[in-house]
Amino acid sequence: MIDKEGLSHHISQQYNEELEEVRSHLLAMGGLVEKQVTDAISALIDADTGLATQVREIDDQINQMERNIDEECVRILARRQPAASDLRLIISISKSVIDLERIGDEASKIAKRAIELSEGASDNSKGYVEIRHIGDKVRKMVQEALDAFARFDAQLALTVAQQDKAVDQEYKSALRELMTYMMEDPRSISRVLSVIWVLRSLERIGDHARNIAELVIYLVQGTDVRHIGLTRMEEEVQRGR
Repeated sequence: MIDKEGLSHHISQQYNEELEEVRSHLLAMGGLVEKQVTDAISALIDADTGLATQVREIDDQINQMERNIDEECVRILARRQPAASDLRLIISISKSVIDLERIGDEASKIAKRAIELSEGASDNSKGYVEIRHIGDKVRKMVQEALDAFARFDAQLALTVAQQDKAVDQEYKSALRELMTYMMEDPRSISRVLSVIWVLRSLERIGDHARNIAELVIYLVQGTDVRHIGLTRMEEEVQRGR
């Protein structure tokens, strides 16, 4: 089990530095992705096409960071043949970068919709309250998942997983309301569908943040909590305290 004091320490200082460096690169990528999400939501709410374009342009940088971190993980696996907690760290990093890259993709999709919606009727902001509300929640989930990874904090990771359930419920509620609105006003269908796709991207961002949180629990406690349900996950985290 990894405690909150951090990484294992090895006789080889270089090995210690390699592990810390790859973890730092993951967190740097996470910080950029978190900013992407924040900016994408702001671009849509404020009809800021310039900011939306910036969000989309960052996507290539995110993809390159994913490739670089993957290469670092492969080099460590090949040269160091890590065992126990070090192996869990490398596995967790290599899986987390996939989720971060996909969060970046969803932010880019939101930015694309922001540009499209800015060209439509400026007096129709149906669904924007839900976007702001759910957007704030998933941005916080991404932030806290990364904080949990930085601090090896399984309890905070559990909190992220718990928040995901609330986001899913709010997404379904917003979807029902928007579907009803479209039926009442068929002229709104095209615009509201775009809003629904934005909400879908936000819901997926929440799912990816939960995935990272589950990897933190695996990293800290050595227990795979994927697909076991929230109740059993809570039990596992409490058992490891």
